[in-house]
Amino acid sequence: MPITRADIEAAHARIAPHIRRTPVLNMGSAFGHDGPVSLKLEFLQHAGSFKTRGAFNTLLSKEVPAAGVAAASGGNHGAAVAYAAKQLGVKARIFVPEISSPAKIAVIRSHGAEVMIGGARYADAQAACDLYVAESGALRIHPFSAESTVIGQGTAALEWEQDAPALDTVLVAVGGGGLISGVASWWAGRVKVVGVEPEGSRALHASLEAGQPVDVEVDSVAADSLGAKNTGDLVYSICRDTVDHVALVTDPAIRDAQRLLWRDYRIASEPGGAAALAALVSGAYKPRSGERVGVLPCGANVELAKLAEITHP
Repeated sequence: MPITRADIEAAHARIAPHIRRTPVLNMGSAFGHDGPVSLKLEFLQHAGSFKTRGAFNTLLSKEVPAAGVAAASGGNHGAAVAYAAKQLGVKARIFVPEISSPAKIAVIRSHGAEVMIGGARYADAQAACDLYVAESGALRIHPFSAESTVIGQGTAALEWEQDAPALDTVLVAVGGGGLISGVASWWAGRVKVVGVEPEGSRALHASLEAGQPVDVEVDSVAADSLGAKNTGDLVYSICRDTVDHVALVTDPAIRDAQRLLWRDYRIASEPGGAAALAALVSGAYKPRSGERVGVLPCGANVELAKLAEITHP
C-alpha cells in the first residue's frame, strides 16, 4: 500500500487545528434498509466539502514557493484550496472548467483566490493549470492524483471509525477518486468500501474493468464534482486492491437523493454530495439484512435555485 494508516494518523494530527471534525449521524433502520445506517456529515466541512482536508495536508506538509499554489477544480477542490490558502496566508490561483456552477465559483472567490476559466471540461482546466505551474513555479495541488491529497482525505475515515465503530460497509462517491482512495487506505481489509459513480461519469468503474486507468466520456448532473475523465495511476493502484466494487447510479436517482436529503433532513446537497446515498436508496447497492452501512454525504456547494427547482417543481 502506498498510503498507510500511520500516514493518515500523522496527517490528522497536522490538520486537526485547521479543519472541522464533522459530526456523524448514527441511525437505526433508515432509507429503506433494515439495518443501522451511519452518515458522516462531511458537507459541513470548511468550504463545503471534504476536500479541505487534503488541501490543508498538502499546504502544511510541503514548501510553498513565492508564486503560491495553483489547482484545477470542478469547484469543491478549488474552494478548499482557496480557503486553506487564505487561512495560511498563501496566494492561490484556481482553474475551473466552464461547467462549474456559479455557486462554487462564488465560494472560491469569497476566499480571495484568483479564478481562471480553463476550458470546457475538468481535463481542460487541469491542462491550463499545469501550464501555469510550469511557467510560474507555483505549487500544484492536485485534487486526487497526489499522495498528500489522498492522505488528507483519509482523515475523514479515521474520525468516522472513532465515532461509528464496527461498520460493515461504507458508500463513497467517486469523481477522481481521492476521497475513496483515502477512505480505502484507512479501512483496507477491515471494512468493505464501495465506490459510487454516476452512470455518465464512471472513470473508476471503467478503469477497474479495464485493468488500468482509462479515459471516459463525462455527462452527468454531478459532472462538476464527479467529472474526472481518468483516475490516474495512484488512485487506480489503491482502489484496485482495496475497493470492493463500484456501484453506478442514474442522474434521476441522484436527484431523488437530493430531494430526500432536503425533505427529511433539511440538508442542501449538491448532486455529487448525494450520489453515495443515491446508491442505497435506489438499490444500486443492496445491503444484506442487518448490514451496518455508512454513507458519506460529501458536498454542499449547491445552487439553491436549482435545488428549489427539483424540490418544489
